[in-house]
Amino acid sequence: MGAWALVADSGETYELQDAPDELQQPNLNVKVQGEVREDVMTTAMIGPVLQVQSFEVMD
Repeated sequence: MGAWALVADSGETYELQDAPDELQQPNLNVKVQGEVREDVMTTAMIGPVLQVQSFEVMD
């Protein structure tokens, strides 16, 4: 079991909750829409948990 993280342009790191398989690739440049879940805690402690609602792979 592992965890996937997303680093925003601002430098903030988010832990992805239930990330789709297509999003689970290293060094992928994406535009993501989702909800930061204040009510969810994890053992990875990467950063705030982001529940992905949609994403677009950028070139």
